[in-house]
Amino acid sequence: MKKDTTNQGRRSFLLKTGLAAAGASLMPVPSTASSRPGPKSKNAFEFVFMTDIHIKPEMNAPKGFQMAIDKANEMNPDFVITGGDLVYDVMRGNFEKSDSLFKLYADMAKGFKMPVYNCIGNHDLFGIYEESPEDESHPDYKYGMWERYFGDTYYAFDHKGWHFITLNSLDVTDNKRYKGHFHQEQLKWLRNHLKNVDPKTPIVVTTHIPMLCTFSQLNGKEGTRTVKNAAEVFEIFEGHNLKLVLQGHIHWKEYGFVNDRVHFLTGGSIAGNGWKGRRHNTKEGFVRIKVDGDEFSWDYIDHGWERERLKMGVGSADD
Repeated sequence: MKKDTTNQGRRSFLLKTGLAAAGASLMPVPSTASSRPGPKSKNAFEFVFMTDIHIKPEMNAPKGFQMAIDKANEMNPDFVITGGDLVYDVMRGNFEKSDSLFKLYADMAKGFKMPVYNCIGNHDLFGIYEESPEDESHPDYKYGMWERYFGDTYYAFDHKGWHFITLNSLDVTDNKRYKGHFHQEQLKWLRNHLKNVDPKTPIVVTTHIPMLCTFSQLNGKEGTRTVKNAAEVFEIFEGHNLKLVLQGHIHWKEYGFVNDRVHFLTGGSIAGNGWKGRRHNTKEGFVRIKVDGDEFSWDYIDHGWERERLKMGVGSADD
C-alpha cells in the first residue's frame, strides 16, 4: 500500500466538464493569467513548475540548469514542482552512465533554496529499451533507479489549503518502448487517497505525459502525446475540486480552461531542443504560479538560457 504524505460515471464527468470537446477549446497561448486573484490573503503563496530539464554533462546543460535554479531562488517561491524528464537519458540502460545522470541532477537540485517535488518522465525510466544491457531482472529497472534517488513515483502533499498530487504517467509496452499510461495500482491508490480529501479542497495534479493537449490536432502527429487512460483519472476526480493539471513532455507552452472548471498548463521546457535551441518555437523557461485563496495566476519565466546559448554560438532562436 502506498504511503500518503498527507493525513487525510466517467461519462457524466466528461459531459459536465466538457472534456469531450476540449480539443477545440485549447490552444497554445502566450504567457497570461489563467485566473485573476484579488488582494493577497494570508494564505497566498507562489510555486514554480519546471519541466523537461534533460540534465546531462554535455551541451552546457549544467550551466543552463544552474541558471534556472538561480532564477527560481531569486524569485523565492514556496516550493518547486518538476514535470519529469529530469535526465537525458537512461532508457537505453548502461548502469554507470545512468546512475551518474541521476546523481548529477540530485546534486544540482540541492542548490534550490526551497523544497523540490519531483515527477518521473519517460527519459527517467531505466533500461527499458531493447538495446539496454540491463533488463527486467535489474533492481533499478524501469522505476527502480528513480525510486532509489527520489522515492515514490506518485504521492501527495498539502500546502496552505491546496492539495498537490504527483502522478506517474509512464509504463512500458510489450515491445520495450514507453507509453503514456496510469497503471491500475496507482489508480487504486488515488481512489482511496481522495476519500480523505475534502471535496472542496483545490487540487493540483502533476503528470509528465499530458492528460489533455492539442499538439496532435495542430500538428497532425499521433504517438505518445497524451496519456491513453487519462479519462479514468478524470472519472476518479468527479466530485472533487480538480483545479489545475500541470504537464510536460511536449516542450511547448500551452494553456487551456475547460468549461470554467479545470485548467491545464503544459509548461515548456528547461532544455528546449536538447539544449541547442527552441523546440516547437517555445523558448526555454519555466512557469511561475501565484495562488491566492481559491484562485491562481501564472506567467512563463525566461531564465536567460537562450541569450546565453546564442552568445556561445550554440543553435539559433528558431531551431
